Amino acid sequence: MTDERTQVQLLADFAVACRDEGLPAHVSDDVVNRILDVVGNCLAGRAESASLAEPDQAVLRAMSRWGGIAESGVIGSEERLPAPSAALVNGTLAHALDFDDTHLPSVLHPSASIVPAALAAAEATGARGTDLVAAVAAGIEITNRLGMASYLVDIRNSLFFEKGFHATSIVGTIGAAAAAGLLYGLDSDGIASAMGIAASMGAGVIEANRTGGTVKRIHCGWAAHGGVTAAVLAQEGVTGPPTVLEGRFGFFQAYLDGRYDAGAMLDGLGERWELLRTVYKPYPSNHFTHPGIDCALAMRRHGLDPDEIVSVELGVASPTLRTIAEPREDKIRPRTPYHAKFSGPFTIARALLGGGGLGLYLDDFTAETYADEKVLDLAAKVSCVADERASEIFPRAFAAVLRVQTASGEVFEHRVDSSRGGPEHPLTRSDLLVKFRLNAGRALPTVQVEALVEAAEKLMSGGDAGDLLELTRAGFFSVPAARTGVEHALG
Repeated sequence: MTDERTQVQLLADFAVACRDEGLPAHVSDDVVNRILDVVGNCLAGRAESASLAEPDQAVLRAMSRWGGIAESGVIGSEERLPAPSAALVNGTLAHALDFDDTHLPSVLHPSASIVPAALAAAEATGARGTDLVAAVAAGIEITNRLGMASYLVDIRNSLFFEKGFHATSIVGTIGAAAAAGLLYGLDSDGIASAMGIAASMGAGVIEANRTGGTVKRIHCGWAAHGGVTAAVLAQEGVTGPPTVLEGRFGFFQAYLDGRYDAGAMLDGLGERWELLRTVYKPYPSNHFTHPGIDCALAMRRHGLDPDEIVSVELGVASPTLRTIAEPREDKIRPRTPYHAKFSGPFTIARALLGGGGLGLYLDDFTAETYADEKVLDLAAKVSCVADERASEIFPRAFAAVLRVQTASGEVFEHRVDSSRGGPEHPLTRSDLLVKFRLNAGRALPTVQVEALVEAAEKLMSGGDAGDLLELTRAGFFSVPAARTGVEHALG
């Protein structure tokens, strides 16, 4: 790499090195965990989407209606679609439950775009597991690096979010193009073109976080779809501008008015891995709600009686209030179970009253629970305020303080400076397997869930993406092994 290369060319050089020179062992191990986490989230999303109005169902119907060459599988389904269409459906599933990982401090959800794009491209090309893992690593790292470029110290936030853009669906498209480009066999110039093409495809605004609407759940799928499409177009000869990122009319000027941190994007590339700073979610809700949930669960463990609560004050980082606290009427009475996941008051009330599985789980966000008057009455007692300490820590970690006053006059207080799963309290491999088994078990029998764990573990030693996707099919074990071609994935 030299200083004469443009920014997108430097990122493309890095991507090719991931594929051709290999990854550090601790990076490839982490990527395998992320692939499994996304597959589990997709399976749980499939099991939860009973309504025809759910976005993943709508997307699948649209893609099936449009048809095309069957190249890649849809997770949890018999359906096979063109690779971009499969990436769109699976990316929508990956983000459907808001259970996907988050990179800090950029506050991106990289894996929900990159893994579906890479799985679709890998199956379409018959790629080896090692190439799949390398592609996911490169795609997530590029996504996170672009996200870090948008994080400005003076505003202590991503400029994408300040402007109302969903950073994940914008930079995730570029990262997905790099991942897919590697699997389609593109060289550095081809991958640079794929990313240059993808820069014209990324989109997404985040108003749905505040006031509802289901479109946000499609954002990661659209990024995955755009990335695969861009890679195929590059393979067919379409080119992107070499100065697509830093140019006068380039990506950073168009989205961020030219305000970005080039060093955060490029310094230490391939040596210091931002991928490893991506934290897993223990609860299926907006990540800004997690430290408050931790506080509420801690109070429950210490015997707080919810029936005695008079008032609750949730102190969080100031920038998160617009997502989890405003507008107040929508947050204390969410419009849908999904909207409830973006409510500080609702998640606090539910953690104090319910909680299952991982502490707060999918069963806490159902049509029954979001309309439960006992939960809503308690949510109405929760006020959300800016907390100075949490604001100072944000967004390096998500912090909160919870103060509860009871009818007897007692005041309970609990504070966390890094939410569970965050930088100071990362989830263990054992935690991740518990989460995966709970999620996948909602859609598949135990024997199939365990076979998936084994197939993921074999990605670095002979497995491939096709094995993994075949094993997600409902009723897989009713299909004769000779028809599946994945006997070796079963050990």
